[in-house]
Amino acid sequence: MGLTSNKVLALAVVFAAVLFVATVWLWPRLARRSWRAVSGRVGLLLATQLALFTSLGIAANQAFGFYAGWADLFGRETDQGVVVNHSVNGSTGGPLQVLSTAAVQGVSGSRPQTTGQIQRVGIVGRTSHIATPAYVYLPPEYFLPQYRTRTFPAAVVLTGYPGTAQALVNKLHYPRVAQELAKDGRMQPMILVMLRPTVAPPRDTECVDVPGGPQTETFFAKDLPEAVLAHYRVGGHPGSWGVIGDSTGGYCALKLAMHHPNVYAAGAGLSPYYKAPLDPTTGDLFHGDGNLRNRADLWWVLAHSPAPDTSLLVTSSRIGEHNYRDTLRFIERVRATNLTRISSIILDSGGHNFNTWRREIPATLQWISGRLSDR
Repeated sequence: MGLTSNKVLALAVVFAAVLFVATVWLWPRLARRSWRAVSGRVGLLLATQLALFTSLGIAANQAFGFYAGWADLFGRETDQGVVVNHSVNGSTGGPLQVLSTAAVQGVSGSRPQTTGQIQRVGIVGRTSHIATPAYVYLPPEYFLPQYRTRTFPAAVVLTGYPGTAQALVNKLHYPRVAQELAKDGRMQPMILVMLRPTVAPPRDTECVDVPGGPQTETFFAKDLPEAVLAHYRVGGHPGSWGVIGDSTGGYCALKLAMHHPNVYAAGAGLSPYYKAPLDPTTGDLFHGDGNLRNRADLWWVLAHSPAPDTSLLVTSSRIGEHNYRDTLRFIERVRATNLTRISSIILDSGGHNFNTWRREIPATLQWISGRLSDR
């Protein structure tokens, strides 16, 4: 049973409840002062607390999508990914392979012409050689005969760290929100490419081309758009692509739009930070390369590089977010460039969590839709 299975959560809760009942039932028998009785009381208390914390941890992981499985949780997911040429259904393998399809949850209907479709895909970067799973949302219009020659704008959607791509579908509900907004005429139909920035798990590469390591920025700036363009009817013009992310994904979204405005015409960071951290999850990202370290610092980019011709959106809240003051300062720095466009969503209160981002996603999708064209 997988870490995100409801059966695992149910078993953990039942086990915690049984231990609690056993502790209450056996406590009178363990009331003596002998070492066995004391050890029994200590053991029962520790076991009960451990079971309770395990249940809470599994429930929190299901709610926020931190880890995809046991290997991910214990740091055993270490494969970097290699290029494998193979065939699917008799066709020649390409950089993007569709593994399965599903309907959009929470939308009435079953046909993709009315609900759209979510495709689980595997993507292999031709330049970076990074292999990673993703989910692609195709709007209903993609399947209608009158749109068969039309290309669609696309938005790459990134999780935080560690995060799971599935959480973007099942927890943050990007496909459902996009379908509803387009149906109501509040945004244009768009393709969403949803994945996590952790393309070399368990390492947090912060979307950096690590010297001698994962070439993550190259993957997102070159390989990913090329793979999607080769498989779907996506606009090939720079104005056709945008990128959205939360937390670590928000930092990546801003950086990709600022570094590669010829690829991403807009970047939206939900609760982002503005400089790549160095900690045990990232390791040494720069290997003494000062230029690479400076490029990963958005403050430095604003002060020392030509202003990129792109549009940025940042979000925060006055109470509950640690990035509030930095976000206000970032807005002022971008405004001073007189070329890069900047917008913001500032909530009165909201923590660094899914509930806050769900409140910001509809407006973010509308914003990015208004800045992308389909050709």
